Amino acid sequence: MKLWKLILFLKFPSVSLRPVMKEKIIQKATEQFLNLGFKSVTMDDIASELGISKKTIYTHFNTKTALVKAVTMEVFDTISCSIDEIRKDEHDPIEELYEVKNFVMKRLKDEKASPQYQLQKYYPEIYKTLTVKRFEKMQECTVQNLQKGKALGLYREHADIDFISKIYFVGINGIKDELLFPTHEYPKKQLFEDYLEYHLRAIVTTTGLQTLNKFINATQTNE
Repeated sequence: MKLWKLILFLKFPSVSLRPVMKEKIIQKATEQFLNLGFKSVTMDDIASELGISKKTIYTHFNTKTALVKAVTMEVFDTISCSIDEIRKDEHDPIEELYEVKNFVMKRLKDEKASPQYQLQKYYPEIYKTLTVKRFEKMQECTVQNLQKGKALGLYREHADIDFISKIYFVGINGIKDELLFPTHEYPKKQLFEDYLEYHLRAIVTTTGLQTLNKFINATQTNE
């Protein structure tokens, strides 16, 4: 349950934020979809895991597509809230990007399937909607990070914020493409490490490079 939902529930326990069964269905479906894949998991599988009938699921979600959409948006909201919490901690912008990267790495480690690839292949409309939402969120975060870095003298003064924020988004999405970067050749952790370093080296000042090198050295020491 998200923090704001929990606070509201504790203050007003009689208020139904969402039917309990619907919440359980979304939670179990999220677990199954991310571990086994959107295509592989059936409504029967989810019902069996919950110990309920498939009919019960259909009272809340009339199609599997509706459930996939609910799960996808729930995961997006959860990740967005977590990233916002990281940004509230007032890290310097380089540290902030590494904190976000570490958070993303932990989530990817917990995913045993390839949810993005399957979502794009089997649920293209949901994937398009998610991509737009991700772009808007990432654009907001990256622009603010770049502005902050410039103000602190860590990023180049004349760096084009609009261009860099968009190319960063394109790159992050590009390295998730398993046709271009198959996991057996490009381990996700190393891929994200390399891309973040690539992004930052293109925009840091001499002062920023000193900060960046601290994180690179710390990462290499921990490996």
